[in-house]
Amino acid sequence: MSIFASPKFLRNVLRADAAAGAGSSLLHLLAAGLLAELLGVPHGVLVMSGVALLVYVAMATYLAACDPIPRAGVSMLIAANWAWVGACAVVFMMNASALTPLGQAYVVVHALAVAALAELEWFGLRRAPRAGWA
Repeated sequence: MSIFASPKFLRNVLRADAAAGAGSSLLHLLAAGLLAELLGVPHGVLVMSGVALLVYVAMATYLAACDPIPRAGVSMLIAANWAWVGACAVVFMMNASALTPLGQAYVVVHALAVAALAELEWFGLRRAPRAGWA
């Protein structure tokens, strides 16, 4: 059976999204000072994103644990992921002159990874039952 055809595909993507978000959150919160210097991203942006990610991780973890998975909740996560991609673009544009090359790569890769997770969640949601729950 293909990984994409697995009935647990969406749940696994939600778990992966929560794990990635938790890692990013901890990195942003615990190493904001160092990251600000290395990346050229403002310290406040890193701290705010770390806190926002904690809320996101809580929601993704909750949804992954639900049986069945609420479709509306997954739709909200997908929207939040796309908003995050947009926020990465704003951070990139507003701080273009201050970002180091490593910072530019970090913001772009972060946005691409979040976009990929949003697409995987959308794919899983489309394949899920339509009885109001996934």
